[in-house]
Amino acid sequence: MTLDTTPKGSMNSTPLVEVQNLKQYFKVRKGMFSSVDLKAVDDVSFSIKEGETLGLVGESGCGKTTVGRTMLHLLKPTGGTIKFRGEEITEKNIYDYRKSMQMVFQDPYSSLNPRMTVSDIVGEPLDIHKLYKTRKERDARVQELMELVGLNSEHATRYAHEFSGGQRQRIGIARALAVRPEFIICDESVSALDVSIQAQILNMFKDLQEQLNLAYLFIAHDILVVNYMSDRVAVMYLGKIIEMAETNDIVQNATHPYTQSLLSAVPIPDPETARKSKRIILEGDVPSPMNLPAGCSFCTRCPVMTEKCVNELPPLVDRGNGHFVACWNQ
Repeated sequence: MTLDTTPKGSMNSTPLVEVQNLKQYFKVRKGMFSSVDLKAVDDVSFSIKEGETLGLVGESGCGKTTVGRTMLHLLKPTGGTIKFRGEEITEKNIYDYRKSMQMVFQDPYSSLNPRMTVSDIVGEPLDIHKLYKTRKERDARVQELMELVGLNSEHATRYAHEFSGGQRQRIGIARALAVRPEFIICDESVSALDVSIQAQILNMFKDLQEQLNLAYLFIAHDILVVNYMSDRVAVMYLGKIIEMAETNDIVQNATHPYTQSLLSAVPIPDPETARKSKRIILEGDVPSPMNLPAGCSFCTRCPVMTEKCVNELPPLVDRGNGHFVACWNQ
């Protein structure tokens, strides 16, 4: 089934990026002669328009990063389709689209080559795609990119180990911007940084989006960060999107019990309001992704679970105003 997840009210009816029924299964050995599918991503659909940020949030291991890596063919999709500007790229040579789609990785320490200078790291995409005619033009572009992310010319000849985590992430962002992409996947791009540095990087992402009209898929487990960055939020649980809506709608009208639980865990700075708020504690065990229930994967922890939830998989349905929910009881 094809799910229409195009943002309502979009000026352009064709999304910049569209994912339909995306699947990513991994074979896991079970015994000597048999194996079982681990369904890391199972039937995920969403779309992102130009200049928009879709936040993808959920617990560690729910499949968020796998979605991003599969979209860029760092992992070959098991099933489903990926479209860029209406053109299906699932089976095409992704090299042709690398200039339009880039990624900023989670760990700023392991995502940079320790043997390369900053100038070489940021300039490598320019070399690969042959985006300059002379060395002078290349150096000028590298300098421009470094200034764009808050680094100066003195940093060009230094190595990654000489920088702090926040500075390393700025280098990674400059590298992603080198080919002038239209869409960037930010995979937990601030989770390894101190809180004060997180704020600087998040604000920079917003400034760059405004300057360059970038679209983001912003992946994070911190729902506060996602809410700050995103126009819309998609909530994942065990490989599936279980709720998706505009950010304000998610915050004020969360419908799925899992989303309600995530939001109830957000710290409230006002003591009076915090005392009146109710923390939703989930009980039960998370099922194995290699042996999921026949019905809703959240049924083992859900406070409103019914027999139908155990036996039938709820579809992701638009409940109005682009608010999608996969729950039989909402």
